Amino acid sequence: MDRHQVRRDKLRRLVKKAGTEVLLVTNFTNVTYLTGFTGEDSYLLLRHDGEVVLSDPRYTTQLGEECPGVDLHIRRPGTEMVEVVAKALRSARIGRLAIEADSMSVALRDQIAGKLPKLEIVPTSGLVEQLRQIKDRDEVTRLRQAVRLAEKAFAVLKATLRPEKTEKQVADELEYQMRLFGAKEGSFASIVAVGSRSALPHAVPTDRRIGEGDFVLVDWGANDGLYNSDLTRVLVTGKILPKVKRIYRVVQDAQARAIAAIRPGVAAHDVDAIARETIAKAGFGRCFGHGLGHGLGLEVHEAPRLAANSQTVLKPGMVVTVEPGIYLRGWGGVRIEDDVLVTRDGNEVLTSMARRLEESILKCHV
Repeated sequence: MDRHQVRRDKLRRLVKKAGTEVLLVTNFTNVTYLTGFTGEDSYLLLRHDGEVVLSDPRYTTQLGEECPGVDLHIRRPGTEMVEVVAKALRSARIGRLAIEADSMSVALRDQIAGKLPKLEIVPTSGLVEQLRQIKDRDEVTRLRQAVRLAEKAFAVLKATLRPEKTEKQVADELEYQMRLFGAKEGSFASIVAVGSRSALPHAVPTDRRIGEGDFVLVDWGANDGLYNSDLTRVLVTGKILPKVKRIYRVVQDAQARAIAAIRPGVAAHDVDAIARETIAKAGFGRCFGHGLGHGLGLEVHEAPRLAANSQTVLKPGMVVTVEPGIYLRGWGGVRIEDDVLVTRDGNEVLTSMARRLEESILKCHV
């Protein structure tokens, strides 16, 4: 059976548990997950007895190629999407409709209610996202590919990095290399932060030159066309200074302990706690201010989260980042990030790049 059909059937069961049999999917990424359609500006109306994609003439051919067999309702030019939604609901004689409260705007909800005053609208949250947490075999293959693309690009960058290059030039070069190897684009705007600027977890690349600091933090990922990877490494531009070595080893130890704990049945917040306690015992507890990791897939940040307040219990098929960090204002920050698959009996680290600090020394020559 088509994997998208399997996903839709699983979603129908979740929708029924929510107290209705019809869901309007307005999150474009969720539409992609459920149909294979990679365009935007389109909704999916999922009923207990079928489904219909609501779209416009720009995507007619693409819809036919990417999700053959799915019924289409193509709106005519000048017709607003709310009119298409209302018509589809009237035609199916739907009296109770579940919506994605996390993505539907209040304005659209009110417009639908205005068109269909007798319609009962039921807000739901995270139904499709719940399914997306567990990757199937094809999705894991795509994620592996996204990791490989990112690693190949970084290997070229590392071999050619020079101290006169700026953070922005390095970030641009990294995305260019990912595209050369076959990536659609970067998973996100690459972070390249030299020296003290690496204390900013989401630093925006500037004109600061690589040679102006003792080390540089690089956070990047590749989008293979649909799926995303996310990695972080610290590169040393000179000698390994004692403080860099000390902090790096703490972060490395925190990551190793956290990865070792990843397996089915373990609570996500417990994995976060292991890394956090390791860093706290070393005296840097206040310097780790973000969650340990997040899910990867069609989006670079998706469920599940490895965080102190996460209620998720890990299951086979989940793919998460593990990215502990220590950030010292005025000095810099160290973060190590890898992508990890939860397997039936433990975990598999999808990234294969070296993590040892001694292997991160650049041979820079002006």
